[in-house]
Amino acid sequence: MRLRRRVFPLVLLLVLASSIAPFAQNKDEKKRDDAQKKEIQSVVKIVDDVAAGQPAPNDLALTWVRDDQLKAQGNKEYVPFTVSVDASKVSTPNVAFYWRVIAKGGATPSPATAGDKKDDQKKDDKKKSDFAYEDISFVPVQPGQTSTKIARSFTVPAGSYEVFLVAKEPTPDKAPKNAPPPKASVLKRSIDVPDFWNGELNTSSVIIATRIDPLPAPLTPQQQADRPYALGAMEIVPALDTKFTKKSELSSFMLIYNPKVDSANKPDVTVEYNFYQKVGGQPEKFFNKTNPQSLNAQTLPPQFDLNAGHQLQSGQAVPLASFPEGDYRLEIKVTDKIANKTLTRELNFSVGPA
Repeated sequence: MRLRRRVFPLVLLLVLASSIAPFAQNKDEKKRDDAQKKEIQSVVKIVDDVAAGQPAPNDLALTWVRDDQLKAQGNKEYVPFTVSVDASKVSTPNVAFYWRVIAKGGATPSPATAGDKKDDQKKDDKKKSDFAYEDISFVPVQPGQTSTKIARSFTVPAGSYEVFLVAKEPTPDKAPKNAPPPKASVLKRSIDVPDFWNGELNTSSVIIATRIDPLPAPLTPQQQADRPYALGAMEIVPALDTKFTKKSELSSFMLIYNPKVDSANKPDVTVEYNFYQKVGGQPEKFFNKTNPQSLNAQTLPPQFDLNAGHQLQSGQAVPLASFPEGDYRLEIKVTDKIANKTLTRELNFSVGPA
């Protein structure tokens, strides 16, 4: 007997626009107040120092949680990511959060030396040109929480990158004498971003979702920056781990890129979801599967058109009540029938007591 599932409605998703413009290149700093300008200078210097080899502080337990890769416009890729900070260690109502993306193998900027003012502007422009992306936001922190999650994004061409992140308490205008310096954390993360524009059959990351919500209206650019998992007319709330209870559903979502099309510009793709159970040190065994999902001229909306930027999506929600407690592997098999090509994606997860 096959597993029952709930298939997410097909919506006409367009290729994602680039995330909000990096502040260092396009934002009007005249609109920022002096305190925020000073914070920007402060966090940029912290990253410059760490990039030059100085020790990285971690007063706020800044931790990488997850990242995903999707196709963006203009031959670029869209990378939403989530980090956490220990809110119990934050003594201010918000933190400055800054992220910088540098291509591996590119020039690494060096911090400016005190008293060297002659070519400051040229140095600053050169450093910014070395960055694939950078941005900053000021994130509220709720008192009493032990962990605050921060989700943001960046858009870059395919390649290998180093991501520098800073979370820092704001510097007070008038700090008490002998007051300790504001707490800060710096995190460095390596990311490989795949090429979704090379014409080969591929998929986005498989995103495991806590839920997927419809959006009544498009988000503003600032809302999109704060909610990077909003994709067109829907918003994904990603699961932050893959440990579930028997009362849960395993909800997955992904986008399928570069399928071949027929004369009517429609693809013919089948997606299979197979579950395997891991038992102790024994070889895993097949557990169950759901009905294959067909994505073709008969199942897609009549107006679906890859040339118009529409994206092919697959996803389902599988109740876990029938899964015995233990560890599992989900194998997702994508077959492009027109191109006669197949690829697989895998996800490990566990099921615990209700």
